[in-house]
Amino acid sequence: MTTAAPADRPKKPISIGRIIAWILLALMVVISVFPVLIVLKTALTSNKDIFTESARLWPTRPTLINFERVLGLVSPEVAQAAGGSGSTISFASATWNSVVFTVLIVVGQTFFCAMAAYSFARLKFPGRDFIFTLFLIALMIPGIVLFIPNFITIKNLGWLNTMQGMVAPFILMSPFGVFFLRQFFLSLPRETEEAALIDGANPFTIFFRITLPMAQGPLVTLAILTTIGMWNEFFWPFLIAKDDHLFTLPVALQTFRTQTPQGSPDWSGLMAGTFIATVPVFILLIALGRRVVESLAFSGSK
Repeated sequence: MTTAAPADRPKKPISIGRIIAWILLALMVVISVFPVLIVLKTALTSNKDIFTESARLWPTRPTLINFERVLGLVSPEVAQAAGGSGSTISFASATWNSVVFTVLIVVGQTFFCAMAAYSFARLKFPGRDFIFTLFLIALMIPGIVLFIPNFITIKNLGWLNTMQGMVAPFILMSPFGVFFLRQFFLSLPRETEEAALIDGANPFTIFFRITLPMAQGPLVTLAILTTIGMWNEFFWPFLIAKDDHLFTLPVALQTFRTQTPQGSPDWSGLMAGTFIATVPVFILLIALGRRVVESLAFSGSK
């Protein structure tokens, strides 16, 4: 006995509103990506052709010499012949400094923010709500206000022109990180923690073995947001680090920009360094951008 095949369901016609929405979305993507393409195109263009190729979307004679010289892979003579200044600024060293600077702060901030947020969400101690209110008030304080007292503190410690001096003001808690993780910890069920207390677990055991594994999503989100902020941090490393071996990528880009070999800025080299600084964050957002949006929406609704 055969059964009749179900009739195909009629497809719903695509509405005009959806078409307009997709067109606007595609336009926004093009507007967002277009500057990056211009940076890459300029980085692949030699300084000799940069003005003659300005009207083109892609260079007719692409070259990697700009990336090679900003990474310190060629001699000063070759760099000068390519239109550079022949300076010893190495973006490879600056990239490594940015990685160390960012990783230390991300690990420290994520860990300490998680501990503070858990304390505000679960532990009961005198003045808890008042202290948390002070944390929220700190969100309204411009960061530039703290540079002078931080600089004086680092100077008195003798940490000027050192990596620890660059890292110290950022490695502890941030008000946003504490608030963000506290909102998530408040949403976790208390039954699991109460059962662990009955079994004899102390607050530290509960925090490290129960709470943190359940908070992997928000912790990764906070780490990503901190990574983006610290990777692009310019003023404090510029203020503390005076030797070029401690330059981070933003500082190296600023120093590179101020050089004017052959009477004009080295635009091709500058764009090569800019593209190198952009790629890690761009890959991070592509890989984990959805998790960031979902965690922010989840915590913001609590």
